[in-house]
Amino acid sequence: MRILLVGYGKMGRLIEELAPAHGCEVAGRIDVDAGDWSVPADVAVDFSTADALRANFARYVERRLPVVIGTTGWSDHEADLRQEVEQAGLGVVAAANFSIGVNLFQLMVAKAARLVAPHAQFDAWIHEAHHAAKIDAPSGTALWLRHTMTEGGYDRPIDMSSTRAGTIPGTHTIGFDGPSDTIELTHTARDRRGFAGGALLAARWVQGRQGWYSMADVLRGERPAG
Repeated sequence: MRILLVGYGKMGRLIEELAPAHGCEVAGRIDVDAGDWSVPADVAVDFSTADALRANFARYVERRLPVVIGTTGWSDHEADLRQEVEQAGLGVVAAANFSIGVNLFQLMVAKAARLVAPHAQFDAWIHEAHHAAKIDAPSGTALWLRHTMTEGGYDRPIDMSSTRAGTIPGTHTIGFDGPSDTIELTHTARDRRGFAGGALLAARWVQGRQGWYSMADVLRGERPAG
């Protein structure tokens, strides 16, 4: 499987490093006004920036090139992009976080929210910590977890806070605090390899598919299309 790697920062380099172990090769790289968009490829993996994604997306539609989107901070444009995907018959996997562990954590958060929701004495919060170079705060994963909690029935305010320091790969804590006790759930990433491995899994899975998918769809155990 040939990958067009869009965005060649830390995640892009790690995906390139891990690609051979996943049966993939990087056919080309696109980064900040450099690279060849005409390189033959089976799928694109985009870890660029929110600002770059809109321009990049026009290329994917034009080429009918399936894409895995790991960039965050573009949710305001999601409705428009979904419409373009439907019209073009494109396959897209978009996720705030491709780590398998984080996606399992999300399922736990959903259940916790359902259990706590009927007990009005518990307030909720989300705190996330990432490396100093991460631009968006709160992170896309934190916003996704908040959505998970509200979808799970927790209809009270959820306080959110962020830390940006050092080289922290990513830590997310959701908590509920009542008059007499506190409940916390935490996911801590030790490195970025889990994110890159999940993105490569999604890249293999999306080939031959049409529509807009999440990492949850990938992890449901469905066999690759075709």
